[in-house]
Amino acid sequence: MAGPSPCQVLPSVLLLSLWTAGVSPASPCRVSGAVADCSHLKLTQIPPDLPPDIRILNLTHNQLKSLPAANFSRYARLGILDGGFNDISKLEPELCASLPLLRTLNLQHNELRQPSGLWFAHCSGLAHLYLMSNSIQKVKGDPFLALTNLNILDLSHNHLSSAKLGTRTQLRNLQQLLLSSNKIDILKEDDLEFLANSSLSKLDLSSNQLKVFSPGCFRAIGQLTSLWLNNMPLGPKLTEQLCAELSGTHLQSLALSNTELQRTTNTTFQGLASTNLTSLDLSLNSLTVIAPNSFAWLPHLETLKLESNSLVRLQAFSFSGLSGLRHLSLRAAFGWSHWQGKPGPVVEDGAFAGLRCLEVLSLEQNNLREVTPGTFLGLVSLKHLSLSGCHQGLQTLTNRTFASLAASPLLLLNLSRAKVETVEAGAFSQLGRLRVLDLGVNELRQWLSGYEWVGLAQLEELYLSYNPQVGMSSSAFALVPGLRRLLLRRVGCGSLALATSPFRLLRNLTVLDLSNNNIAGVSADLLEGLDRLEVLDLQHNNLARLWKAVNPGGPVLFLRGLSSLRTLQLESNGLDEVPVGAFRGLVALRTLDLGLNNLNLLPAGLFADLASLRSLNLQKNLLTTVPREVFGPVFRNLSTLDLRFNPFDCTCASIAWFVAWLNSTRATIPELHTQYLCNTPPQAHGSLMVHFDDAPCKDSAPFDMFFMVSASALFLFTSGVLLARFQGWRLTFYWHVVGERVLGRWRAGCAPGQPDFAAYVIHAQQDSRWVWKNFASLEEQDPALRFCLEERDLEAGRPELEAIVSGMRRSRKIIFVVTQHLLEDPLCRSFKVHHAVHQAIEQNLDSIVLVFLQDIPDYRLNHALGLRRGMFRSHCVLHWPAYRERLCVFHQKLKAALGAPNTMP
Repeated sequence: MAGPSPCQVLPSVLLLSLWTAGVSPASPCRVSGAVADCSHLKLTQIPPDLPPDIRILNLTHNQLKSLPAANFSRYARLGILDGGFNDISKLEPELCASLPLLRTLNLQHNELRQPSGLWFAHCSGLAHLYLMSNSIQKVKGDPFLALTNLNILDLSHNHLSSAKLGTRTQLRNLQQLLLSSNKIDILKEDDLEFLANSSLSKLDLSSNQLKVFSPGCFRAIGQLTSLWLNNMPLGPKLTEQLCAELSGTHLQSLALSNTELQRTTNTTFQGLASTNLTSLDLSLNSLTVIAPNSFAWLPHLETLKLESNSLVRLQAFSFSGLSGLRHLSLRAAFGWSHWQGKPGPVVEDGAFAGLRCLEVLSLEQNNLREVTPGTFLGLVSLKHLSLSGCHQGLQTLTNRTFASLAASPLLLLNLSRAKVETVEAGAFSQLGRLRVLDLGVNELRQWLSGYEWVGLAQLEELYLSYNPQVGMSSSAFALVPGLRRLLLRRVGCGSLALATSPFRLLRNLTVLDLSNNNIAGVSADLLEGLDRLEVLDLQHNNLARLWKAVNPGGPVLFLRGLSSLRTLQLESNGLDEVPVGAFRGLVALRTLDLGLNNLNLLPAGLFADLASLRSLNLQKNLLTTVPREVFGPVFRNLSTLDLRFNPFDCTCASIAWFVAWLNSTRATIPELHTQYLCNTPPQAHGSLMVHFDDAPCKDSAPFDMFFMVSASALFLFTSGVLLARFQGWRLTFYWHVVGERVLGRWRAGCAPGQPDFAAYVIHAQQDSRWVWKNFASLEEQDPALRFCLEERDLEAGRPELEAIVSGMRRSRKIIFVVTQHLLEDPLCRSFKVHHAVHQAIEQNLDSIVLVFLQDIPDYRLNHALGLRRGMFRSHCVLHWPAYRERLCVFHQKLKAALGAPNTMP
């Protein structure tokens, strides 16, 4: 017994794949894998038609007033439920019971007012609960008692006046309790007793109006390690009281940012002496004075943030006692002041002397008066130093500027945006271990001789970008042969046509940035020997002349030998020619950017060596054609192609094969359906390239052979091309008909006897009402007419596809109700149309009638259904009249078409 045909199997496979993917055509939600996104849909109830195996459901920004448990019973595998930004005012106790795997519940920005113990009675498995930005004013009883596995509880941005969330000990696994931005003004002794057995790692009380810390209020917490009290007016007195209350706790991190702590004394942090505090944040406090020994009580401190304050002076004992400090941030920590007639804050010599373990020091955005040879004394462990944005005291770097760092194992020095004007010889000679030096965005106007880098033999990264004028001699980088990254973007070096390349000794260089320099001249051996170079950025220069055929001495092939190059940026160079050997030897190149140039014609073989290329950018050039001999080899392995904004010539010779490639490739083509426009010929100007009809191009291909065989057949060849161009589809159609006759099968599929129906009506599902209304009424007017309508006449009990085939064979004619919906209906396109045409050809019958309800272009009909109007006799192609008074004429034409004989010519 023969198996089902591919046309019968395909619709079933499509339906099965949709069912297994859990996609419902009626669902407004966006489903991807196990995630359902139903946000911003103005929903008032839970969608009932989502896949039952979803794990994440997003219901944010809707109009839900509740979360009925019954509506979630279908989604028992749900682990994350986000119901934020709705109008939910209460929860049903059975919600968690219907979602046994729920771990995260987000109800932020709703209308919850007073949590009830019944809400979470069955939520013992919940790990994260977010209730921020509701209208909760008070917590009565123990609503969170059942949440034995809760890790995070967020009640921030509510109206709570007390931090007491329970009367009994509970939440033993709670790690984060967030109560910021409420109305808590007093912390009583028993407020936090419900956390006695917890392992709380973070308590956030920021942005409250706390004025009283009752004795013992923090000692009730089991294992508090992190406390955030940012954005509240504590002041020096209340801060000292707070530290006293934290005495004896397990506190390790304390955040006191923006708490109006204008000054510290030697007793401010005394209460923290019996803690193991390792991190302290005092940023944004307008802090002006750090008294000596202020931090002497914090021997375990490792991180100290003093950012955005108003310090005037750092004295020798400002940081005494911080022998274990590793990270110190003084970013924008100093205000503007005058000291002994000189403007700018002062860092006394030896101010950091006690910080022997300090590894990272940030002094960014501070107008320090000066950097002296004693400024950084004692920093024997310092590895990272940032002076970025220090606009004073660093204009000229001498061999004494960083003398105080001679004993430091410094690896990174950031001097960007420091208005450095001159780097004298030996300025970094004491920094022998330095790996990264950033001198970008400064005021350097200097010719580099190479002696500026004396002592930096281990330097790996040098940033000189965005300086006004940096010239280079042939020995500019001879003393830093270990460089791996060299950035020279926008430094004003207009020419690199040196007799000896300044990069010749940089054998380890992997990244070289020479972009935005208006470079017009380079030597052919500029990059010679850089066989490890992986990234070369030459965008926004003026290299056009170098690759012109008329250039004196021929094109300059300066990219030769870069066998490890992976990324090449040549955007915006004015290029209008590229020599065939420009990219020869770049066997590892993966990304090539030639965008924003003036390229029109590219030579064949240009990309011959680029077998590893994955990304090609040629946007905003002057390309009119995409020749197969140029782009064919490189397109095979591309994953990203950008040819936007080119004036394409949309003809068969120019882009036919390219359009075919676009329709079959899996590569990413940005804005393919919006920015790939035809410029010529005039009739195609402004149209999308993807709408280019390449069928005529394919039809003309067989006739190319005749042109090459004999010039004497020119007339016949021209006639054949025109015939194939305009009537090739008709020849193909009749070829199949003749084939069926020759094989003797033209009567094999005919059903014996008289047909049961006058015509079988093929239509899209959306057109069912129209078909029933008009064809049923036609049956009533003429009893001799009887149509096979799928909703009424298909045989019951048989599979749908078999019933369709049977209905067609029992009908004398087949009517296509042609609308836009029919062109998009997958079952019609993949099965019904194919079977109807196949039956007509197989039986040698002229049995198909087209009824157009909409004006459908012939090329759309051909692309979607494989049909053309010219395949049928004129009386078999009907158009639904625009005016009702012409309906009688249409009915007469339809009856004539249905009564015409089925014999084909």
